Amino acid sequence: MSRCDLDDLCPIRDVLDRIGDRWSTLVLRTLDGGSRRFTELKRQVPDISQRMLTQTLRRLEQDGYVARTVFPTSPPRVDYALTELGRSLNRHVEALVRWSEENHDNVRRARARFAAHVMEPV
Repeated sequence: MSRCDLDDLCPIRDVLDRIGDRWSTLVLRTLDGGSRRFTELKRQVPDISQRMLTQTLRRLEQDGYVARTVFPTSPPRVDYALTELGRSLNRHVEALVRWSEENHDNVRRARARFAAHVMEPV
């Protein structure tokens, strides 16, 4: 029996479910340029709500990809940065990003062909 036969132990499902959501990859890529404050991340990740950014950062921190540092200033300053695990992940994500950019037109054409085929009368 492979590890993926048991839902709670499948490393593929466990990791990809967490980093494959709508926002995690964008946040990880944004942090690749160095540590950022929350407001900087919000500005640099298009269309993300404050609530979703908070949730995404918490999950990335929980999984060890992002470190959160609180500076005792008034008001407190909080920075987010990639951990070594996060940098390691980003090296692999970058290949997927390049593939996505190179093949986006092909994917869009395939979707259009599929939609046209589905809409044809039987």
